[in-house]
Amino acid sequence: MWTKYHKKRRLGRFVLPAIAIAFVSYFGYHCIHGDYGLRATEIFERQRLVRTDELAVLVAKREHLEKAVSLLSDGSLDKDMLDEKARYQLNYSKADEIVIFNN
Repeated sequence: MWTKYHKKRRLGRFVLPAIAIAFVSYFGYHCIHGDYGLRATEIFERQRLVRTDELAVLVAKREHLEKAVSLLSDGSLDKDMLDEKARYQLNYSKADEIVIFNN
């Protein structure tokens, strides 16, 4: 014969809330301190800003180099630019010239 009566235990009513608190604590901790948590997001944002500045510097440098290369291309060869680059590469100057190297 089956009965619906069973003895309730005091410990039994704390198991489910304890498991729920453990899960919430675990995921809450990792939301803040995890690899993709709030602190990591702040670090990623700082790195993004630094690298954006570096990118702007590199883009400006590339544009300057592209402009210099376009002056040396076949279609629009600039004689002064060609002379300047040749003298710089060959380390050549005339006796009455003053040479200032600017990198």
